[in-house]
Amino acid sequence: MSTPVVTDDQRAANQKKVLNRLRRAQGQLSAVITAVEAGGSCKDVVTQLAAVSSALDRAGFTIVSSAMRDCIAEPDNAESLTVDELEKLFLALA
Repeated sequence: MSTPVVTDDQRAANQKKVLNRLRRAQGQLSAVITAVEAGGSCKDVVTQLAAVSSALDRAGFTIVSSAMRDCIAEPDNAESLTVDELEKLFLALA
C-alpha cells in the first residue's frame, strides 16, 4: 500500500477554507461589536458570539486536520508535528 500524498492544490484548498472561515468570523465579530455599541439585545449579541466561536473552532479543526494529513502523507518530513503535538493542538480546541 502506498503512502498518500498531499498535493500543493490540496494545501491551497485547505488554506482557502481556513481563510474563508476566519474572514467570516471577523465579519461576525464586527457585528457583535456593533451590536454591543448600539445596545443590542442580549439574545442577538450572544447568538453572534456563538457564531464567531463556531467559525473559529472550525478554522482551528481544519488546520489540525490538515496537519494530520501532512503527517500521514509525509511522516519523515522534519516540519511534521509529532502525534503528541497534534493531540495537544486538537485538545486545545476542544
